[in-house]
Amino acid sequence: MTTPTEANTEKSMLPVEADPTENPALDSPFLDEAPYEIEMSLFDHLEELRTRIFLSLLGILLGVVGCFIAVKPIVRLLEVPAASVKFLQLAPGEYFFVSMKVAGYSGVLVASPFILYQIVRFVLPGLTRREQRLIGPVVFGSSILFILGLVFSYVALIPAALNFFVNYGEGVVDQLWSIDKYFEFVLLLMFSTGIAFQIPVIQGLLGALGIVSSAQMLSGWRYVILAAAVLGAVLTPSTDPLTQSLLAGAVTGLYLGGVGIVKLIGR
Repeated sequence: MTTPTEANTEKSMLPVEADPTENPALDSPFLDEAPYEIEMSLFDHLEELRTRIFLSLLGILLGVVGCFIAVKPIVRLLEVPAASVKFLQLAPGEYFFVSMKVAGYSGVLVASPFILYQIVRFVLPGLTRREQRLIGPVVFGSSILFILGLVFSYVALIPAALNFFVNYGEGVVDQLWSIDKYFEFVLLLMFSTGIAFQIPVIQGLLGALGIVSSAQMLSGWRYVILAAAVLGAVLTPSTDPLTQSLLAGAVTGLYLGGVGIVKLIGR
């Protein structure tokens, strides 16, 4: 016959179940729950989406207006890589429309943190705890990589492309460029490079969600080099091989860095 003391001793020796609220990492179903999920009708979802879009557009408008007020310093900054070139206004109002274009790109860039905040607020209620843990690193990493893409384009790609064109026409033509064509070239190259720098973020998401492993990513390196060359040719508005090679090399390096990130997170 078992005494009460022996029964308590045996009970104390049994394994204690982990409380998911104390250590969520121990219980997968806990991570798959959506703690902020709210029952909403389709109309409520559409109303919420309309509000977020309206606020995002308002933020962009304020950013564009602010950048248009201070557009001259931004224009001078973007003209720095072409220090040896003189710009011409080839049509009435050309500089005005260039200022609008520069203010538009700059305004979207300035308003991007606010836009990201609105996107996160809209999608957050439908995310599980596992997915919510990815929001911070994804938003932070994406923002940093986009800024690095802009800096890389401004410091390396644009000067390389301009030097190629200037040296190619030296002694044959005078370097007098249309200000509209120049800024179209610069802005397109900068923003396309910033978008191309998002590759590690996409890889990290695919790895964290268990869709693709680091070994699978690394096994396709030949196709990555080919795709990087094609991407460099498509994204760069210039046709010089140096700029395309620089961007293709950067994309390849970013992809390999993304493989390393996926490896670090154990995938």
